[in-house]
Amino acid sequence: MAGTTNKKVLIARFDRESLRGFVQTPGGFGADAVELLTPEGSIVSIPYSETKAVCFVRDFDGADSWREQRSFAARPKTPGLWVRLVFRDQDSMEGMIANNLLLVEPGGFSIIPPDPTFQNQRIFVPRAALADVQVLGVIGSPLRRKPAKKVEQEEGQLEMFGENG
Repeated sequence: MAGTTNKKVLIARFDRESLRGFVQTPGGFGADAVELLTPEGSIVSIPYSETKAVCFVRDFDGADSWREQRSFAARPKTPGLWVRLVFRDQDSMEGMIANNLLLVEPGGFSIIPPDPTFQNQRIFVPRAALADVQVLGVIGSPLRRKPAKKVEQEEGQLEMFGENG
C-alpha cells in the first residue's frame, strides 16, 4: 500500500483569491471537493465548483505563476495526449495528459503544463471547471512504432522446414 504525502499546492479559484497550502495525496481529492491544509494549520474544503486549477508547485513564491506559460511554443515531445482545456470563464491552457484511459481520474484531469521545469510541476483541473477539452495531437502513438529488425540467421544453422518439405 502506498503511503500518503503532503504536496505544496496553489489553488486558483473563479472570482476569488488563490489559496496556498498542502494537499494530502492521494486522499486530499474527494468526490466533490479538495481538502487543503493551510500554512496556518487549518483544514479547508474547497468545492470543485469554485476551483479553477490545483497547481502542484515547487514553492509558494509567485502566487499566480501558473498563468505565465499557458501554451506550448512548439509541438511537445512528451508522449501522451496534447490537450487544450477551455475553462467556464473562456480562459484556456494547454498541457499533456497520459494516453491511457485507465489513468483518467473521475473528478478531473491531471496534466503536465507546457513548462514543467518552471514553478508548476503538475496541474489538476476539476471537470466542473471546464467548458471544453480538445485533443490537439497524439504524441508518441504506438501505431507509428518502427518494425523490429529481423535477426539474421547465422551461417551453418539448419532450417526447420526445407524448401522441399
